[in-house]
Amino acid sequence: MTKPRAEFIDPRQAGLRGLELKQPLFSADAIARADQALQSIGGSMQEWLDADVERLQHARLAAEAEGWSIASLESIASVAHELKGMGATYGFPLVTQIGASLCRLIETDSGKAVAQGDPALVCAHVDALRAAVRDQIKTDGHPVGRALLAALETNVAKLGVAPR
Repeated sequence: MTKPRAEFIDPRQAGLRGLELKQPLFSADAIARADQALQSIGGSMQEWLDADVERLQHARLAAEAEGWSIASLESIASVAHELKGMGATYGFPLVTQIGASLCRLIETDSGKAVAQGDPALVCAHVDALRAAVRDQIKTDGHPVGRALLAALETNVAKLGVAPR
């Protein structure tokens, strides 16, 4: 009889202790200090967000100049990924959502191919991000933010190139 290629080992039966996390992991005081630190750099966050959106616009212009090469789309995706990750921290959850939609659009090879053939949806995402930050549209609770996000996500979903 041959041994199976993979063997399931239940750590409880093998005598391994489980990881026990005691709640809360962070004290209320630590969370309050972190919130206070974020508030103290709040003014800088708007500058950082503006700079990131400007970097995205430069990446878009470079992509246009390069004929929407794979490398230029990857540059756009890199900045979009940063905006996706930091938008909510900057106080703009809508930036996170639009950045996520842009990432979904161009993170796959098929998405990049679609964007190379017709970059209008990439441009629409960049323009939406610029408008949201410029006009201080922070959430999809704002009617314009909701409409922008819905239109972008619907068009990305229609293409069928993005994992969900």
